[in-house]
Amino acid sequence: IKLEMPTINLDGEVTVLAAVPEVIEALEGCAVTWQKLISTALEEQLKKVPQGNGPLAEVDFWCDRNDTLSALAEQIKLPEVQKVLEILQEAESEHIGDVQIVISDLRKHHVEALDNVKFLSTLERHLKNLTHGTGFNVVLDTIPLLMNALRMVWIISRHYNTDERMVPLMERIAWEISTRVYKVVDLHTLFKEDRAAAKKKIVEAKSALEQWKKCYFAVRAQIEASGREQHWEFDRKRLFEKTDYMTSVCQDLHDILQITEEFYNIFSPELKTVTGDPKRIDDLVRGVNGLTSPMEELTFDPFSIKSAHDWKVIMEEFKEEVSVKNVKQIFIQNLKDPPLYKNHPPVAGAIYWSRSLFYRIKRTIVRFQEVEELLASERGKEVKQIYLQVAKRMKEYEDQKYNQWRDGTEQILPVLLKNTLLTVITEEPVTTKKNIHFIVNFSPMLQEIIIETKYMEQLGFPVPERARYVALQEEKYFRYTNRLKNMLDHYHKLMGTLNEAETKLLDGHIQELWRVFKSGHRRLNWNSLGIGDFIVRCTQAIRKFESLVHQIHNNSEDISNKLLLIESTNLFKFPLSKNGDELPKAKEFFEYVKSERAKDVAHMVRKYTAIPQLLMKVEGRVANTNSGKSPKLTSYYAYWENRIYQVLTQLIVKNLQTFNAAVLANVPLFQTEAILSVPEIILQPNASEIDKMTVQCIRDCVEVTKHFVRWMHGTCIECPPQRVEEGEVITFSFYNDVCQNPLIIEQAVLITQNVHKLLASLSKYLNQWKKYHLLWKLDKNIVMEKLAAEKPACVTFDEELQFYMKVAQEVTQQPLIKDEQFIRLQLAPLACTVQENARGWVISLGRLLNELAREELFGLQEEIQVG
Repeated sequence: IKLEMPTINLDGEVTVLAAVPEVIEALEGCAVTWQKLISTALEEQLKKVPQGNGPLAEVDFWCDRNDTLSALAEQIKLPEVQKVLEILQEAESEHIGDVQIVISDLRKHHVEALDNVKFLSTLERHLKNLTHGTGFNVVLDTIPLLMNALRMVWIISRHYNTDERMVPLMERIAWEISTRVYKVVDLHTLFKEDRAAAKKKIVEAKSALEQWKKCYFAVRAQIEASGREQHWEFDRKRLFEKTDYMTSVCQDLHDILQITEEFYNIFSPELKTVTGDPKRIDDLVRGVNGLTSPMEELTFDPFSIKSAHDWKVIMEEFKEEVSVKNVKQIFIQNLKDPPLYKNHPPVAGAIYWSRSLFYRIKRTIVRFQEVEELLASERGKEVKQIYLQVAKRMKEYEDQKYNQWRDGTEQILPVLLKNTLLTVITEEPVTTKKNIHFIVNFSPMLQEIIIETKYMEQLGFPVPERARYVALQEEKYFRYTNRLKNMLDHYHKLMGTLNEAETKLLDGHIQELWRVFKSGHRRLNWNSLGIGDFIVRCTQAIRKFESLVHQIHNNSEDISNKLLLIESTNLFKFPLSKNGDELPKAKEFFEYVKSERAKDVAHMVRKYTAIPQLLMKVEGRVANTNSGKSPKLTSYYAYWENRIYQVLTQLIVKNLQTFNAAVLANVPLFQTEAILSVPEIILQPNASEIDKMTVQCIRDCVEVTKHFVRWMHGTCIECPPQRVEEGEVITFSFYNDVCQNPLIIEQAVLITQNVHKLLASLSKYLNQWKKYHLLWKLDKNIVMEKLAAEKPACVTFDEELQFYMKVAQEVTQQPLIKDEQFIRLQLAPLACTVQENARGWVISLGRLLNELAREELFGLQEEIQVG
């Protein structure tokens, strides 16, 4: 569309040209032409609608309008057009008002088109992906991005911020998504495709339809949560009615594919082998193939809401047919091992299962009968025939199951009732009476018969009289078995608390208890009348036995506590340092350890000597004697004597380990001094003495066990001292056994070796002081006589004096304490001796120098006098 320009010359001032009538007349004619042209163009644009149902059609529509109106708007801006309008305005032409109105409308619609193109262009990429993207995965990824872009348009745009504009655009988007599904899901070919591919296609199509609604409501919630934006209150029917319906149809199609796939999986070659009837399985497979025929031959559009009723009828027919075929398939597949309801017995449960399947297909047939045309159709007749066949087989199955159960029950029930109340189970190898167990001998088969009988009566079957009688006694049997089980649980729990020694100790009492149990596994059965009395007798006997066990355990606990105190005794208690750095000397240290150990040993022995009294209490309970030497307790005495040996062994091992750790720790426990014993530097006390004291301390620790006197064989009475040759007295103690224990020997050797290494290390450390050995090695008198004879110069005396003074000074700077592991070495006495030796040399040299100087002085004096 092109605006025609005036032919007259418009050069000159506007005011001048506005006063020329010929100019005004020509320009008015031109302006009227423009007005008509623009008005016509606007009318044509406003009558146009988007060409197509998709969202891209709306984008193209606004782009076309913008192109047309932009061309006109650009021409209006031309200088010539603007001058014409100014001249007519100046001349107050009667046509100028109409022209201005049309130009204003043009500008308004142009601004609107321009704004809409700008914002719709932000959606264009997403809309193209939605329309032309390959595969539903592109559609699924695009919808959330598109919905967020729509939100931005809604917020910022001046024209797409109303329901009137946004709802139609969204409606077009919904149409586009629906169309994608239409193109992909073709029912005429869907069921001929690979089943996995077809299911994948339906799942993706359904997901795309659901994604549209899901993303809409997600963005809508974000808008509401922001509290700043205008809410989306759009007509949901226009946006989702179509897609929701298509979603439901996709779900139906997915169900059909899933059901047919399950049928194909069930009617596999393996099922032919299991059932032994391949022809029947082949017939069932052909029936499955025919299930989808109605869908492939549809004469209506299943995705159209107008066809919803027709589609519903098709699905109902499919479900009814599947129901009958499904029941038949379930029945055939599970015939040999039917699934049972909770608590149902095997036979009655199988009959219940068969009847429940029958009622399912019966309900289906009843629904078919309600719609006469369904049952009268070919497919309806086929369904009815399947129903009759299956119902007949189910009845035969029920009768067979019942007859087998009735005959079996009449034969086995009398045998089961003659079972004894208890049965004895022996664990191999039989080492103690704890390996003998008693269990309630109420057969699970008997329990099953009771339950079967009750359910069979509920199902309407006649049951054997004896079985009915037993079923009526169910509560009594339940009460008996419960009491017997609780009683035996109590017994086994009690036996579980006994160790091997206690089991042997109580052998006679256990035998007595078993005599009470004996009638339960020898004579009494489930027909007997004395079951209740038997349970009472057993319970009383167990309680009596339990009382005895508790008394023995109380005494055992007292003995164990005493042994624990003995085992936890510290046999190496060390003295604390006197003040600050001052530690006890070696002899004081070892004497302190010995003294403290003697006190603890006296306490331990008192605990030990109290043990026989406790064992005599046990003897009183078990054997009714108080001698300490009952034959019934021989093994029990031996058990505790062995426990005492183990405790004493642990006592010595742990104490030696603790002492070894103290030896190796860098914490000094006692001190020794380094002294000069010409010509050697030695420890005081010397290394040999410290070594002997350590060995003696270890020996004393082990010999603690000599205070624990052994018991006489088969008793808990201490052995009296035994006189041997030459009047020597021997006391039998645990020492002889404990001292030979490899662990104790190993620890003792280890401690001795560690102390040896430590003392060797200290001796090596003292070697550095040997650099001063000339101080005490040389004889001062001889050295002085030699020097006196040589009469050295004063410089020589000065050098010697400086050397010894330096030694004395150097010694004062040496560390006077050396801590290594558990010994502190005091070096002060040694340092003091070295200093004294150095000073002695200084004094001797000074004395000699003095004497030589005096001689020279007197000689000089004589020379002066003679001269």
